[in-house]
Amino acid sequence: MTLPEIQELARVEEVLESRWPETKIEPSLDRISHLMTLLGDPQFAYPVIHITGTNGKTSTARMIESLLRSMGLRTGLVTSPHLHQVTERIRLNGEPIPAGKFVEIYDELEPYLAIVDSESLASGGPAMSYFEVLTGMAFAAFADAPVDVAVVEVGMGGAWDATNVVAPQVSVVTPIGMDHADYLGDTVEKIAIEKSGIIKSDSIAVLSYQDAGPAEILLARAATVDAMVARQGVEFSVRDRALAIGGQVLNLDGLNGSYEEILLPLFGAHQAANASVALAAVEAFFGGTLTLDIDAV
Repeated sequence: MTLPEIQELARVEEVLESRWPETKIEPSLDRISHLMTLLGDPQFAYPVIHITGTNGKTSTARMIESLLRSMGLRTGLVTSPHLHQVTERIRLNGEPIPAGKFVEIYDELEPYLAIVDSESLASGGPAMSYFEVLTGMAFAAFADAPVDVAVVEVGMGGAWDATNVVAPQVSVVTPIGMDHADYLGDTVEKIAIEKSGIIKSDSIAVLSYQDAGPAEILLARAATVDAMVARQGVEFSVRDRALAIGGQVLNLDGLNGSYEEILLPLFGAHQAANASVALAAVEAFFGGTLTLDIDAV
């Protein structure tokens, strides 16, 4: 980055960090929905794979994005938190959004943010939060690129998360456990109810292995909204795995066939399970009619 780009990025980061922190959530989608309406609903300009869960959701999101990109699709990916720079949260075709583009998107949105802030404050609510603004920026950036598909990771929970203004083609739920209990609930079942909110009608719910309580809640939600379901261990699975130099070799049963001797350059049974879920999510995205090159993971 050039010095002017560094200075401009720092300016925007300072403004963003002055907002309500992303560690606080309010059970309302009003502000992000209002912003999307003002922007012409950019979140509907491309198909979406939406991901929640407690464990493995970022790894799974990245695997899904990598598979989609390997098939020639132009991808958008939004994850949180970031490690080094805020631009890492919004990725276009596998790369962090350029700092100049990040600043440009923010500056374009700023007048609309002011409108939403003003109306929310006037009605006794808060201004838009840090996470809400970044989510709006990601959706606008994806529409502007444009992308062929967006992989969207929930920030916290699901039902009331700012990302939950999308209409996903596929909803993915990784393993659910105790997670932000102060905001999401003090039992795993209450947390599962929050996370089940990303499962929508006319979508496919791809569910990782779950304990009995969360599994029952997720399946009930899918039935209520008439979503199709693909379950790890039933419709797709890790058949077996073996340690290998640099990672592990997997044999996977997907929704559309078997995938043999896949080298995954990551260690652990949890990463094998994540790869299995990612494969099923991409198969579901294509309607289960395509055999994939999962080596792209």
